[in-house]
Amino acid sequence: MALRTLISRKPLRTVPIGFRGLQTFSLPDLAYGYGDLEPAISGEIMQIHHQKHHQAYITNYNKSLEQLDAAISKGDASAVVKLQAAIKFNGGGHVNHSIFWKNLAPISEGGGEPPKSTLGMAIDNNFGSLEALIQKMNAEGAALQGSGWVWLGLDKEFKRLVIATTANQDPLVTVGPNLVPLLGIDVWEHAYYLQYKNVRPDYLKNIWKVINWKYASEVFEKENP
Repeated sequence: MALRTLISRKPLRTVPIGFRGLQTFSLPDLAYGYGDLEPAISGEIMQIHHQKHHQAYITNYNKSLEQLDAAISKGDASAVVKLQAAIKFNGGGHVNHSIFWKNLAPISEGGGEPPKSTLGMAIDNNFGSLEALIQKMNAEGAALQGSGWVWLGLDKEFKRLVIATTANQDPLVTVGPNLVPLLGIDVWEHAYYLQYKNVRPDYLKNIWKVINWKYASEVFEKENP
């Protein structure tokens, strides 16, 4: 029986740290069971990815924020600067994975169904077809050296869709401040290696079977009224 968690609607937990009080972050629940995305993504990968990798980013992010608070309280400018890399990496890991889980859905719950709303029309206008978009994102993701993400984003300034890649755990906003992530695919090896070994293109080919286009469409319509 697949392990299952429910969507959490609880606000982020706030714990007073230092004299200001800092907001800490906790692991978001999934809207589906770990095994519900099989055979595209195995339950073992999903459980390790969520419980171990995402949790590690959150733990280290909270730790870095606590250290930042202490450094600011002491007026230690060098420590504040030194902490920026850890905050960017671990905070980005939390932001990116929180989007990633919402970008996935079991086939029984609409995973893989093509977008039929205004997002579908925007994809046709910007890329020619959904198939062309998928082909381009797969090519970009497969070609990305090392670890990172491949994104479908909305450029709010120019009202167009863009495909971009980011290294490591850099969020899409690091590419451009006007970019809103609609869909992000994790191409770190921890996202696929247990199942696909070193054949990243096979992982990229199969993940589209469980992509949650409904969520991407909701974000698109909200950010592009």
